[in-house]
Amino acid sequence: MALSPGGNRRKRIHVVSDVHGNARDLARAGDGADALICLGDLVLFLDYADHSRGIFPDLFGVANADRIVELRTARRFEEARAFGAELWSGIGRDRAAAIEKAVRKQYAEMFAAFPTPTYATYGNVDMPTLWREYAGPGTRVLDGERVEIGGWTFGFVGGGLRTPMRTPYEISDEEYAAKIEAVGEVDVLCSHIPPEVPELVYDTVARRFERGSRALLDAIRRTRPRYSLFGHVHQPLVRRMRIGATECVNVGHFAGSGKPWALEW
Repeated sequence: MALSPGGNRRKRIHVVSDVHGNARDLARAGDGADALICLGDLVLFLDYADHSRGIFPDLFGVANADRIVELRTARRFEEARAFGAELWSGIGRDRAAAIEKAVRKQYAEMFAAFPTPTYATYGNVDMPTLWREYAGPGTRVLDGERVEIGGWTFGFVGGGLRTPMRTPYEISDEEYAAKIEAVGEVDVLCSHIPPEVPELVYDTVARRFERGSRALLDAIRRTRPRYSLFGHVHQPLVRRMRIGATECVNVGHFAGSGKPWALEW
């Protein structure tokens, strides 16, 4: 898979988000495309569809995973945190080391599966400090930055906003807005989280509104990119809608579908 700039040949980019440990399908995600874009969430901490998969059940067992999913789904976040704290207390000071060891194992597998070229940004469950250690020469990590692909300008804004879930890469609204401002006007605005539109942020299975970005929505209205691409909401009420001149697309829950979304021009 190689990108050949210039010429009249049509370009095809495959886009994935919310990979959550699906290295098998990730290794084929770039087939037939000029490049792959990944919008984050490589780590699988806990699979809400299969509670036996992920870092949490590996450390604490499936029964405890069942319980914490039950509490979080019921939005009983304080109880979930207390229950989690009780479990983690058994690991003691080794908590950070245990998590990092598990994440490193997943990252080694995920980054090895990326084709060349891949352009990637962080999701809210990712650990940015580790990415550049695992990203090979064919993978470019971007956050609050822009790049030209096939004659179009793509901007990347990684991470998520702060929530009661307290996932690893949640930042303030101000810091997130500053990254959007740094990206400026682009043809394709790529982010992990969606713009703050009710239909785009509501998860029909989790039965809750996830956090979207008002600054992202404002930027879409102001700068009018051709596309706004994102993930984060695994089962959105609406996967695709127009905001003015911009086609807004949730590229899908790759961990579940195993299929990339294709952008052609």
